[in-house]
This record gives sequence, C-alpha cells and structure tokens, in this order.
Amino acid sequence: MSEDVAIHRPVPSRSGGERTSLETPRAKNLALMLLAMTQFVIVIDASIVNVALPSIGAALHFSRANLSWVVNAYTLTFGGFLLLGGRLADLLGRRRMFMIGLVLFSLASLAGGLAQSEAWLIIARAVQGLGAAIVSPAALSIITNTFAEGAERNRALGIWGAVAGAGGAAGVLLGGILTSGLSWRWVLFVNVPIGIIAAAFAPRLLVESHSDDGTEGFDIPGAVTVTAGLALLVYAVVDAVNVGWGSTTTLLRLAGSAILLAAFVVIELRQRHPLLPFTIFRLRTLRGADIVGLLIGMSLFSMFFFISLYLQEVLHFSPIKAGVSYLPLAVGIILSAGAASQFVTRIGFKPTLIAGMLFIAAGLLWFSRVRAPGGSYAVDVLGPSILAAIGLGFSFVPVTIAAVTGVEPHEAGLASGLINTSQQIGGALGLAILATLANSRTQSILHAGTHDTSVALTKGYDRAFLVGAGFAIVGAILASVLISSRDSREHAEAAQRGQAAATS
Repeated sequence: MSEDVAIHRPVPSRSGGERTSLETPRAKNLALMLLAMTQFVIVIDASIVNVALPSIGAALHFSRANLSWVVNAYTLTFGGFLLLGGRLADLLGRRRMFMIGLVLFSLASLAGGLAQSEAWLIIARAVQGLGAAIVSPAALSIITNTFAEGAERNRALGIWGAVAGAGGAAGVLLGGILTSGLSWRWVLFVNVPIGIIAAAFAPRLLVESHSDDGTEGFDIPGAVTVTAGLALLVYAVVDAVNVGWGSTTTLLRLAGSAILLAAFVVIELRQRHPLLPFTIFRLRTLRGADIVGLLIGMSLFSMFFFISLYLQEVLHFSPIKAGVSYLPLAVGIILSAGAASQFVTRIGFKPTLIAGMLFIAAGLLWFSRVRAPGGSYAVDVLGPSILAAIGLGFSFVPVTIAAVTGVEPHEAGLASGLINTSQQIGGALGLAILATLANSRTQSILHAGTHDTSVALTKGYDRAFLVGAGFAIVGAILASVLISSRDSREHAEAAQRGQAAATS
C-alpha cells in the first residue's frame, strides 16, 4: 500500500510536536464530525433556496424564466467541476483543498446574501457550486484515507451517508424557517460562519494526505476539456425544460458536450500523467457503482422537487409547514443509513444496494398515486416518504462504499469525484427529464378541458414519480449485474474480521 495514506502522514500537533496519525477513536470521531457537518452544508445548499425562490424573485425582480438559475447555477458548477476537484485534492493535498474550497464556498455565500441584482446572485451561486465541487470529493477522500477499509470505514460512511442524505430534506425545512422568520438572504448567510469555523478547525482535526504516485505537473488540457464537457452537459439538461429537448439549442449543446468529452478521452490516452487514469476503471465494482450512482440521482433527486410542489401547490401548505413535513423523511434517512452500514458489514454492499434501489422504487410507485382532489399528507406523502427514506439510506451508503472499495490511496480523490459526479449528473438529468414529462402531462390534461389546475398538476407529478420508479428498478437490475458479488462478499468477510479487504 502507498505511503500516502492519511493516517500515516505526520503533521504538527497543537503542542508543537508531530502527530503521525488519527490513532484514537476520539480524534477520528472529531474528524468525521467536521467532515460530515461540512457535507451537510454542501448538500442542503442545493435545496435550501427552493422555498425562498418566490421571495428572491420579488426582491431582486427576477424574470420567471431566470429564477430557476438560482438553483441551476449551483448544480451546473458543482456537477461540472467535481472530477477536477477530486483530482486536485489528490495532487495538491486533500486537507488543503478542503480548506480552500470551504473558504471559497463561504465567501460566495456571503456575496450571494448581499446580492442586489439577478446577475450578482446567479454568479455567486455558481462560485458556491465551484467551492462545493472542491470540498465534497476532498472530504470523502479524507474519510477513505483516514478510516481503514472494512467495518471502520463502513461505519464512517454510514454516518456520512446519513448526514448527506438527510441534507436534501433538511434544506427544505431550514429554508422555510429562515425565509419566513428572517429573510431569504439568511439561507445564504447561514453558510458563512459554518464554513469559516470548519476551515479554521481543519488543521487541528484533519491530517494532510496527497498522491505519491509520481505525477509531475498537471493535465491542463484534460482538466479544461472534461470540466467544460461536464458543465455543458449539465447546462444542456437543466435548461432543456425551458427550451425543449428537441430544440436546436439543446441538440447543439449535447453535441458540443459529446465532442468535448470525446476530446478528453483522446487527451487522456496520450497524456503521460492524465487527470483521469483510465486504469481506475479496471475495478469492476467501481464501474458498476458509478453507473448505479447515476440512476440513484436520476430517480431520487427530483423526488424532493415534486414533493415540495405537491405540498405547496396542491395541498396548499405554507413554506414552514412544507418544511416540517420533511422531518419523517430526514429522520428515516438518518436511521436507515446507520442501519445500512451494519448490513454492508454483515451481508455486503451489493445486496444492501439492491434492496435500497427496490425500496426507492416502491416509494416512488406509491408516490405515483398521489391524489387531487382529496389528497392528504398522512395518506399520500407520509407512507411513501418513509419507504423512500429507507431506500435512500440503503442505496447511498453502499454505493459510496462500493465506489471506493479496492481503490489505491493515491486515487481516493479521483474515485470520490467520480461517484459524486455520477450522482450530480444523474440528478440534473433526472430532474430535467421528469420535469419535462410532468409539464407535458399537465399541459395535455389542461388542453383536454380540465379546469382544476391541482388535478392537472397532480397527474403530471404522478407521471414523473412513475418514471422515476422505473429508473430505480433499472438501477437495481444493473447493481445485480455490474457489481461484483465476490468483492461484496470479501469486503463483508474482511469487515467482520476487523481488517481491510485485499485490494482487487
């Protein structure tokens, strides 16, 4: 094993001496708490502004078409720069990039909260996404390098998954409370003290690590092409709802993205020290986990969007009441993610992941029967929310574990960037597809003569949830085919023995 593993790298301690590792459980728990708290903030920022959008639009005089870019600008740069962020962490230092990303994220949050115009806020949100794309893979790779593969890492990633998974639900609740109680600006201001405090504590709680694989210099052509290609892909899918999937604009953007990504592949095959060494894909389980991660994003990320719309536009919940309605979902995710880490140790990540995808499918199928008129939270939302929460915990944790299983320490940031990228691209693609289907269904029902808008909207949500369930079922099938049963079994056996699984 490479000598760059984080627990072996000496760093100064607060007393002026050298600390060679995070050897005590307390030190590791404090490090995990810091990393999980940071990921929580990163995740909620994709959803916290949703409830505040009407207030933002009124305050800054947004056009209706441009208001969605308060969310999309963040998603665009987050998804586009994740792979680059992961590799920067490997090459320049994971703790260093974690801190740089946090400072950038915090400053952009402050700028966004102070925004006085439409363009100002959108640019600030884009820079926030860039900071998040640096922080998230760095944090995940620090966990991978700090906690030994097996039961210890499963537990750490279970906590990570619980916090990250609950972030989407908590964002809606927190957004409603801050917007109603203070101002929409506080959904951005709240990040600033958290980010600065986390960056300040990082040198004390985290150990620096970086790749010692002999890489010299940086693959700038590869970085430019893959970042531009991924960003253009996310841009194409999130804006397809506005301009149409079959429009010339969307087709040209998709074609441009394909050309850039193809150029990236050519560059990487010729580079001596590529940004993305394709040898990492020799790991069958990593390949399968990244593909399934894409489908998790496609099936689940849009669920929060449509539930929020159903609660507020059909059931007429206030922002705070809609936010509180997410509490069972958030608690369910936390509990199921903790349980999932135990199941991964006992039976392996593959059966746990398949079960999670089936729970997601069941929850979304139940959601596809939401009613109007006559719908209610207790009958139409609470039950499927609990099923979806179990599914999210049982899928997010094992897919993350699978995505970093057997990865060499010097490629931890790269593997972390890949699984994050898969989920973010999947989320953007899934939301674009499902929103298009929902809008199309709603419009066709209105044109057919239905005068009850809530009925037409609900029929559109039904269609979106049904197709989302289909994505989850495909994910379960692909997990059973693409992920190695041997890797899963050996990982569980090694975790039960309390030792790291052998590198595949």
